[in-house]
Amino acid sequence: MWPAPFRGSQPVHARVVIPGSKSVTNRALILAAQAKSPSILRRPLISRDSELMVAGLRQLGIKVEEIQVESISGTGASAATGAATTAATKELAWKITPAPLKGPATIDVGNAGTVMRFLPPLAALAQGNISFDGDPRSHERPLGPVIKALEELGISIDHGNRYSLPLSLVGTGKIPGGEIDIDASASSQFLSALLLIGPSTVNGITARHVGGELPSMPHIEMTVEMLRDFGATVHVDAAKKTWRVEPGALQGKDLMIEPDLSNAAPFLSIAMVCGGSITIADWPVKTTQPGDQLRTLLRDMGASISLNSDGLTLTSNSEKSSLRDAPKIIGIDVDLHDVGELTPSIAALAALADSPSHLRGIAHLRLHETDRLAALTREINAIGGKVSEEPSALHFEPSPLHAGIFHTYEDHRLATAGAVIGLVTAGIEVENIATTRKTLTDFPGLWKSLVE
Repeated sequence: MWPAPFRGSQPVHARVVIPGSKSVTNRALILAAQAKSPSILRRPLISRDSELMVAGLRQLGIKVEEIQVESISGTGASAATGAATTAATKELAWKITPAPLKGPATIDVGNAGTVMRFLPPLAALAQGNISFDGDPRSHERPLGPVIKALEELGISIDHGNRYSLPLSLVGTGKIPGGEIDIDASASSQFLSALLLIGPSTVNGITARHVGGELPSMPHIEMTVEMLRDFGATVHVDAAKKTWRVEPGALQGKDLMIEPDLSNAAPFLSIAMVCGGSITIADWPVKTTQPGDQLRTLLRDMGASISLNSDGLTLTSNSEKSSLRDAPKIIGIDVDLHDVGELTPSIAALAALADSPSHLRGIAHLRLHETDRLAALTREINAIGGKVSEEPSALHFEPSPLHAGIFHTYEDHRLATAGAVIGLVTAGIEVENIATTRKTLTDFPGLWKSLVE
């Protein structure tokens, strides 16, 4: 149990450096592995998910080295160390040197969605036997559409007729490609997984989404943009829900990884609940990351937002809450279908709001690291909240919260939600805070450096 730091209504004024985006880092690794020349990834995310991706690539014969490059950073609190940093002349980067993909290999995907969905298609381009397994929860997470698509493309896969992990495949060194129908309504990663290997197939890939509404369209747009950045030709027909990636050589990139804007959510929430202001350094002016929608969401919940060359700054509402001696948070009625990963952070704020909230369009979150809708309902209600759930929505009524244990279910975003609630609710203990290492190197260290 981790005693969540309690701060109450003591304002915080801080500038925070957030590490690189997991979504961008892992896509860049997959593309760099297929390129015809080396790539440099600056400020990559160093976390369990990205380390699993790197380990998987190394198993397939790709060389990934840690190197030092010239730094262009400013100053602030570092999410890598939880301590103040100053401008330095060097910073960590990864150099990816492509090589022919080969087996045999055994790859651990942990419980990382991008790893379990992006690596099997890449491995199908290798020669030899490749096996995949992961944490117990990974066996329960949907993978069927990717497996079925690869089988339709001629790849031999042994999955015990479960269409899930564990599995093994036999790569022949090439994939013919062609037209494929895929239902990506449970996860946009299914579609991205196929598009990312399109340039390396013989005939390219034309993927058509045939299911219900696609979740997290910004992540599809990210995949398309990054493919083009590495030199791929991509055609998008939104009306027909069809994406075409032409075959062709990718070129290595010297790429700066954007800060993970979704990981910024709990840190911005510090000022929302305690008062003061938080600046997230290096916030991009233009991005495909879903986390950029925090600018609108948190403004609608009462904060002031500004974006300039120093980063994005959130300043709290000066009006006091009627439920606690802290800034007032305004409830929100919003469809989070395209930005589902922000739901736990928005839910933590909704649980502390002075008016009702309704978070809609999030049925797909039941298939993430845990059933996030059920988990958020259970944990917030256990500490005095009033949350009700529907198949695709959460509804919040204002209610004073009290001390208790906030369970995380091996889900990093549940853990950070508990930390936010604990800032203004004395006696919150977060179970297994270490699960935050999935996407942040040292969340507890950075959090304490800002709020204690």
